Parts: sequence; structure tokens; C-alpha cells
Amino acid sequence: MPTSAYHDSFRQGLRELGYIEGRNIFIEIRYAEGKQNRLSDIATELVKLKVDVIVTATRPGVLAAKNATSAIPIVFAAMGDPVRAGLVSSLARPGGNITGLSIIETQLFGKRLELLKETSPKITRIAQFRDATSPGTESEMQATASVLGLQLQSLELGSAKDFDAAFEAILKERAQALTATANPVISINQQRIVAFAAKNRLPAIYPYSESIDAGGLMFYGVSFSDLFRRAATYVDKILKGAKPADLPVEQPTKFEFVINLKTAKQIGLTIPPNVLARADKVIR
Repeated sequence: MPTSAYHDSFRQGLRELGYIEGRNIFIEIRYAEGKQNRLSDIATELVKLKVDVIVTATRPGVLAAKNATSAIPIVFAAMGDPVRAGLVSSLARPGGNITGLSIIETQLFGKRLELLKETSPKITRIAQFRDATSPGTESEMQATASVLGLQLQSLELGSAKDFDAAFEAILKERAQALTATANPVISINQQRIVAFAAKNRLPAIYPYSESIDAGGLMFYGVSFSDLFRRAATYVDKILKGAKPADLPVEQPTKFEFVINLKTAKQIGLTIPPNVLARADKVIR
């Protein structure tokens, strides 16, 4: 993820709640830079610093924090399914020391498939990049694709080194379109995916709006900036005495659909008028 921009959104949320960095709140920032094996050390370091709250995103980051402490409150700014991941007991009453915001990724995946199918009605085979560490979502995604009459080629990515083999597999299976779920590996390698889709003239829809800036065709998903801004409200409540166990997990309230007509033209695709009419933003 473009972490610096999201950190700015988190800081904005804190400012809106009356916090001034360096005066009544201090923020320790640590980056894993896409290397998940560093998360454990980072979490341990933050625990040793005796921070009051740990704010992170994605399942690997939350798991690292969870393994490092059962006492310090942990707030996740963007997670797929925290219940299925075993991080909270329920959305309404999380229990333990963890709470935050979910991105309902499985439902978003289904919507992306629908938009791809509406954009290119003749497609039958779609390739999907997914997080190798995401638990229990593969069967649901396959079922969603089947309902839409699509064959789903699911490609698990654990790190950047997995992309070359994934690209080769997509070409071998002759996928006609491309999508992805939200996870750190996808975020960091967005430009590689966009370039591959453009080179092979594949319609693609992405989970991050930044993919559009890189030349991607379509984006549908949540506003991560809004989620990080809202994460500040959890920090505020916890610092004022609330327990994570009693703070319900919230879901996204802002969704956006963006179409890049410049890219559509480059790959020889005509976007149907009914799809264009549903877009929140069209880049011409």
C-alpha cells in the first residue's frame, strides 16, 4: 500500500479529534517495506517501546502484533475477514485486545467479477492474484465465479518473486481478463501487474485506486484513506479508556468505481454505456 499517504490520512483523523503530534500524541512509524518476515521484529520493537496502541493493516501485520502482545490494544485499519482469520470473536464484540475496520474483501471480489463480465461480456476465463496467506476464501471466490459463468484461475502470491511464474501461468491458460484481491504483495507490485495487463491487452480491475494512476483499466473498492482516517477514532476511544474488546469492528462506508478510458482505447476495448454510467469517475 502507499503507506505514506495512508499515514497522512491517519494523522488527519487524529487532528480532527484534537490531537497534535509532538504535543499530546507521539507516533512511532515502522515500515516492513513488503517484507512480511520483518513484521515480527517490528511488533516486538513496538512492544518494548511500551506504546499505548498499535495500529496496523492486513492480516500478517495484525498477526505479528497479536503474537507480540496480548496487553497492548491493537487496531487494524484494513482487514479482509477478522473473524475468519481468528483475530476477533465477532464483529459486534471482538473480545481480546484487537479491533478495527474490515474491508469485506470477499464481497468486493464478487463485485469486481460482475463489472469485468459487464465490461467484456464474452469473457469466460479470469485470472486472479490472491494473497497466499488469506484463510478460507478460495472456495467462496470459485463459487462466485461459477455463478457468473466464469472459470477462475487463482494464483497465490507470497512475494514479488512469484510474479514471473504467475504471468507465465496466465498466458499458458489463456486468461481473458485479470483481477486481484487487496494485499501488500499486490499493492507493492501494482505497476508490474498493470504493465502485464496492458502488454497482453487484458481487461483488468484492481483493488487499489493507485493502479489507475499507473495506467490500470478499472478500480472498484474501498477508500483506504478513509479507513485509515477512521482508525484514528479507535485510537481516540482507547486512549480515553475504552477496551478493544467492547469496540465493534466497522465496515467500509465509501466505495468507488473508476474507469480509465485511455487504457481502454490502448487495449482496444469499448466500455459499454451502462458500465460507464455507473462509474464515479471516468478518466478520458
